[in-house]
Amino acid sequence: MRQATKPVSTGAVLGWLALSAVAPGAAHLRAGWRKTGLALLAGYVALLLALLAVGLSTDNLLGSLTENSWLTAITIGSAVLGVAWFAMIVHSFVALRPGRLTQGGQILAGTLAGLIAVVVVLPFGVVTQYVWTSQQTINSIFDQPATETEEPVARSPERPEDPWAGRDRVNILLLGGDADDNRIGVRTDSMNLASVDVKTGNTVLLSLPRNLEDVRFRPGTPMAQRFPTGFRLPPDPGGGRSDLLNSVWEYSDAHPEIFGGKQHQGPKVLMDTIGYTLGLKVDWYALVNMWGFARLIDAIGGIKLTIEQDVVFGKYNEGLVKAGTRKLKGADAMWYARSRTYSDDYTRMRRQRCVLGALLDQADPATVLTRFNRIALATKELIRTDIPRDMLKDLVPLALRVKNAKVASVQFVPPLINTGYPDWAKIRSITAKAVRDSAGTGPAVAASADPSATPSAGPSATPSATPSAKASQKKPAKPGENPAKGLTEGCGAL
Repeated sequence: MRQATKPVSTGAVLGWLALSAVAPGAAHLRAGWRKTGLALLAGYVALLLALLAVGLSTDNLLGSLTENSWLTAITIGSAVLGVAWFAMIVHSFVALRPGRLTQGGQILAGTLAGLIAVVVVLPFGVVTQYVWTSQQTINSIFDQPATETEEPVARSPERPEDPWAGRDRVNILLLGGDADDNRIGVRTDSMNLASVDVKTGNTVLLSLPRNLEDVRFRPGTPMAQRFPTGFRLPPDPGGGRSDLLNSVWEYSDAHPEIFGGKQHQGPKVLMDTIGYTLGLKVDWYALVNMWGFARLIDAIGGIKLTIEQDVVFGKYNEGLVKAGTRKLKGADAMWYARSRTYSDDYTRMRRQRCVLGALLDQADPATVLTRFNRIALATKELIRTDIPRDMLKDLVPLALRVKNAKVASVQFVPPLINTGYPDWAKIRSITAKAVRDSAGTGPAVAASADPSATPSAGPSATPSATPSAKASQKKPAKPGENPAKGLTEGCGAL
């Protein structure tokens, strides 16, 4: 039986209505709708307990939130709850009988009640929109048709709980490409292999220069048969070269006859070539469009960098990124990272590392949430990858570990190596040491090393003689020195 007493003031009506927004059923109980109020409150408590149970019983909650089934369920559930909460607020207002108020009180209460109903719906609308956008973005990047470049890490049937099949590390090739509407093919001007310890997240970022010459291919592969002594082509008409490491993808795509007519072999060949060069197995690649990267930086509101000296850019040297500490927009950040005017490839590689480090440091969760839609749109235009969709669930927690783990960087540039005539055995030796140091253990690199990628693996692994014309590069680092550095080491202090 309903109580005879009802709130008779505008403040009381609005107060109980606001309480109902966070404790459904409160207004109904106050208005005497006992059964309805208890049912709403019980349903609310049951919902909270169910969400808590799901959270506690799911081992990899964040990773699970990338799966289509979860994203679809959250989108639908959030939309339904939003409508239900709105209806509950409206019914609570009616149950409180605002008609007993004065005319002015009714107008005020009705207006504010409508505002409360809208405010209550907003969080559900935001969640629905964010999750739907996330699902569309993830599917556009990862739900791509299977290609010959996809060779996902096999899941062990004996240890189904271990997504890495007992491996200690996963190796992902991060590429920066210069694809553009006015250019044919893709030149990978930025090539970094991220070798990640799957338990700790400790990472080694191995950077190879774009101008690495006489690149060797794994013995027995079509490219090794075409170039048994290294990747070497006649000079371009303008005197430039199209046989450097950054041309491997483009050349492979442009010559399907080498691969028996198979198209789009560039990613697979570059992954295998870099893996062979470093002595590691490359699991997947992610290609970032460099100017798409600029849009991502704009999406997070820019990045703060300390520029040590003025950086000139542009076809006619008309652009300038001034020295000093400031927040750079995407275009300026990209020119800072990519310009070779009055500079060289190795300085540019260092600047690229500084931009990447700044982005990792400054893309905090609060920034990502507040600029979510812009970041999602930029990301869809930014990335091309062969990472399988079903591995994303396990890569999410790994990425979070990397965010708070030790990230070291090794750049294979002079004086560490001679890019004209590289010492391939030295490159593999340095890589193996950096990986061991990252793991903090003994020689565990063999777990992820390619056994065929050894200094003695056939003639294509033997460095050629060094003529005097290129022997003028700086003296190599002393044996025993550790070339691994922090990701932002050598960058200007903020």
